[in-house]
Amino acid sequence: MSRNVCITAIEGQTGFLIAELLLTDEKFKKQIDSLTGLTMDPNSPKAKELQGLGAVVVPHKPGRERDVVATLKKMGCDTICLIPPANKDKLDIAVELANAAKKAGVSNVLLISSAGCDYAERDKQPRLREFIDLESIVLASKGDPNTPLGHSPCVIRAGFYAENLLLYSGQARNEGLLPLPIGENHKFAPIALGDVALVAAHVLSGKGPNGFDDRHRGQMIVLTGPMLCAGKELAESASKALGQTMEFDNISEREAKRVLKSQTDLDDAEKEYILEYYSLVREGKTNYISTTGFHDVTGQQPTEPDEFFRNYAGELRPKKKLRSS
Repeated sequence: MSRNVCITAIEGQTGFLIAELLLTDEKFKKQIDSLTGLTMDPNSPKAKELQGLGAVVVPHKPGRERDVVATLKKMGCDTICLIPPANKDKLDIAVELANAAKKAGVSNVLLISSAGCDYAERDKQPRLREFIDLESIVLASKGDPNTPLGHSPCVIRAGFYAENLLLYSGQARNEGLLPLPIGENHKFAPIALGDVALVAAHVLSGKGPNGFDDRHRGQMIVLTGPMLCAGKELAESASKALGQTMEFDNISEREAKRVLKSQTDLDDAEKEYILEYYSLVREGKTNYISTTGFHDVTGQQPTEPDEFFRNYAGELRPKKKLRSS
């Protein structure tokens, strides 16, 4: 049974890590026959690196659905990993890609969605709520007898990426602070991006009589980290990992916007998404963990906060000891 995978938005960290894992891990490499990466920036370092690992990298120009259909057919893609790009037109682009996959006869679809989208309100968290719209469009294909797309669907609702905490690494290094606009008491469970990529790789490479492995086919997999953390608890985990005291700073949303604008080159839509997720935390809508899916798919446990901060200690460790423990 062949498995020719197409992954969208490989210029982004999510698409890149999933593709890299499929191309380099011996277990996954044996399960796929080819990997095509769609990118809006074919000259990006990530696209170049994946090309060197054996991926076929294809430029993706939104609005040229016909070209995407032709590419999917040419490469014989039977599986698509649909990752909405970090772009203000994310929903339109993702819908176009889903339609292209439908016209190209792709039967297996994995959508990377967002945990919390079902709690988001359209007027308060529109960027998060877009994922519900996209899920509806992708999953609706399951009931369409005239198209194979969605015949073997899977949706991963990925929680807040722990790597987003690194956006404040400047404050961590210079001031010994972890500044987040999440309030004092409510909690959330950030998940390491590598854990999301691992689950996606298992799904994309898994095979069954109907496409994806029957253990994954039709699943709505919600992924969060294994530990609910308020701001102070995150700072405690960081302190433990770094061996130096870090303190949580409950900043305002306005300050968070200023920091994101001054310290990152993220697309505005991605900044809006991050700020909306923080607002869900403040509203108490993220006070849960969901790790069963991760364990069932991988047989492992997701990354603990202490381990995550140890992995990124070089980016976060203060330049000098600012406070005594």
